[in-house]
Amino acid sequence: MNHWIIVPVVLPAIMGAFTLLVLRTTLDLARVFSTAATLALLAVSVMLLHDATVNGPEVYFLGDWPAPFGIVLVLDRLSALMVALTAFLALAVQLYAIGTGWDRKGRHFHALWQFQLMGVCGAFLTGDAFNLFVFFEVLLIASYGLMIHGGGRDRLKAGVQYVAYNLLGSTLFLFALATIYSVTGTLNMADLAVKLPDLPEGDFALMRAAGVMLLMVFAIKGALVPLHFWLPATYAEAPGPVAALFAVMTKVGAYAVIRCYTLFFPEDLPATGLLFADLLLPAALITLFVGAFGVMGARNLGRVAAFAAITSMGTLFTAVAQFTPEATAAALYYAVHSTLAGGALFLIADLVVSRRGTGSLTEALSPLPQNGLIASFFMASAIATAGMPPLSGFLGKLLILDATRGPDMALVWGAILVSSFLVILGLSRTGSTLFWKSQATPGDLPAHPAQPLAFVATGGLLAALALWTVAAGPATAWLEETALMLHTPDAYIAANKLGGE
Repeated sequence: MNHWIIVPVVLPAIMGAFTLLVLRTTLDLARVFSTAATLALLAVSVMLLHDATVNGPEVYFLGDWPAPFGIVLVLDRLSALMVALTAFLALAVQLYAIGTGWDRKGRHFHALWQFQLMGVCGAFLTGDAFNLFVFFEVLLIASYGLMIHGGGRDRLKAGVQYVAYNLLGSTLFLFALATIYSVTGTLNMADLAVKLPDLPEGDFALMRAAGVMLLMVFAIKGALVPLHFWLPATYAEAPGPVAALFAVMTKVGAYAVIRCYTLFFPEDLPATGLLFADLLLPAALITLFVGAFGVMGARNLGRVAAFAAITSMGTLFTAVAQFTPEATAAALYYAVHSTLAGGALFLIADLVVSRRGTGSLTEALSPLPQNGLIASFFMASAIATAGMPPLSGFLGKLLILDATRGPDMALVWGAILVSSFLVILGLSRTGSTLFWKSQATPGDLPAHPAQPLAFVATGGLLAALALWTVAAGPATAWLEETALMLHTPDAYIAANKLGGE
């Protein structure tokens, strides 16, 4: 067994507990240890990404109990990619939080940060549906603590709404798992992939109901219409660094759809057939327009970034809903792009709000220190978010359009192109309001700390976007192989079976 597979779960869990119990009164030491742990997580995730590429799927059997009887973690290309993406984003955003002093504004920031990473990495690595639920709950608890970090009435109100929606999702998740287990006697994902094709016809209705409930759970996590209402207020009111980290949390929902509905609920499953694609695609296309119109109509910079995140999830789910290897590869390329672009946009929004004291786009605007650099950052992130050339957002949408075939082609092309145009208009209005219409004279600029670490962290995310654009050729080739393995999961299933022999 490759014992490194469990490190992305155990390392942040241990560091979170250590920070909470030992370093809770010493912020400087908490910063050092927590950042070192996140850097180590990034190093381990890169190593695991290489191992998954070279060796194929590998399974870690907790307690040495074989699948499907014990808990397993499964490392394959998809899980390794998402863990590495999480670690990179977390390191950049954590440096930003330290550079701006956000981690000083409430207690236990770094402990909650590590527990959040534990939940995200565990959700990506688990090979058991029940433990996916467990890691979702770890995510919920840690993210709620981070979301209300620093206090405030509006933040607390948004946090309560966030928890309420996610508790609804947790309840549905339990119902779905109970239904699946009552029919199959297992919740191991690879074991489900083996058993569900042989399900008797009398159990088809129960399995369809369980599949739809699971889809609703993942739609809540991924902010898919009509289950997206929690996201705008949550992301707009959350501290900037926390909202930036949340850019990868919505991808957990998309990841779960890709994993579950290519592995044990594929389109050729007799019990369900094309049911899930037929439900997912219309919701994704509506999500595109809800997000795009939200970007155009928002009167607050935080809500602009939040609705842009909804638009990106609509685009991502539009690709996922096609359930073909080509569309899945395009979805994975776009998922990496939208995570980096969304994180950068939330950090830039925080840079503006921290200097102006407000993110309003309707009030008379005060001068903005470091206006040129922040405006340049915003322009780059807006180009990436809207999907304009030359950055990876344009390439990602182009890949999705190219992968779209069949009777839905005209509808998908039209929705993506029109929504992209609306987002361009909305972000153009936002940028011109923020950086061209301020009532400023050279002597009016207020004093503000330079915060070089915050600019380095934000610039790092934008640089990663540029690198993802330059590396599009080899990246898409790697992702095409990954998507093919997801849609023909024999190696994934065989890796799990080895423990039961």
